[in-house]
Amino acid sequence: MTINKYLLEDIETADHPSNFEASDNYSVLILRLPQEKNDTLEVSSMAFVIEDNSVSLYNREKKSFDKLGNIEDMIEFIDEKAELLIKKIQKYHIELDRLEESLYERGEESHFMQKWLKYKKEISLIQRLTFHAAIAFELFINFQKKHTKEIKHSYTDLLEHIRRVEQLSRSALEKLDNLYSFYRAKVDEKMNKNMYILTIISGIFLPLTLITGFFGMNTGGLPYTDTPNGTLHVIIISLVIEAAFLIPFLLLNSQRFLKKRS
Repeated sequence: MTINKYLLEDIETADHPSNFEASDNYSVLILRLPQEKNDTLEVSSMAFVIEDNSVSLYNREKKSFDKLGNIEDMIEFIDEKAELLIKKIQKYHIELDRLEESLYERGEESHFMQKWLKYKKEISLIQRLTFHAAIAFELFINFQKKHTKEIKHSYTDLLEHIRRVEQLSRSALEKLDNLYSFYRAKVDEKMNKNMYILTIISGIFLPLTLITGFFGMNTGGLPYTDTPNGTLHVIIISLVIEAAFLIPFLLLNSQRFLKKRS
């Protein structure tokens, strides 16, 4: 069997997206699906050449086509990959539930952003690849409908499995976005509290700095220079100015805090 050179280039290209192409004598189904290897998520590209009811799988290491069997064997081969993906995405949901519980209980999970970025990257990859794989396999099913009287349940079951992975990954991404929003709200709340404390400290020392700078000027005619109790007078003035500044400030912020609590 001679394969069109352009289709052969697509088959040999490991990064080629999932697709289905049909010619007069044969058809080509390319599926790129994620799979777990050594605790890491990798992309596996599978290229099937279908001639009548005979299927060959492209071997990228040998750069040759290996006989796989009939279409049912191909369906079973792909379905095993899809089942592993379903289990993988279910594990992600369990890990996200644990991350959510930890975040809600303690308010701030250590290394949250590292975990969040890892999950976001891997789950986005699964969602993107399965989305395109479902479209390509649906094209394959539509092609089979035109040439056979009925479609076997195994075809539609496999398509449902691929779509289920895509839907589960989309749901996991939505949960990740919600967790990030909650995390950012907690971080912003903590930052606002810190800024509030820094504002109070700055408010305390601002009048003192002003008074210290005024009476520390190296000029003549400063008040209380020749007064025996001049230092005590300056301290009293400083306390009065501090009170005049802090009391309205604290009352205003306490009212805002009570409104938030209510």
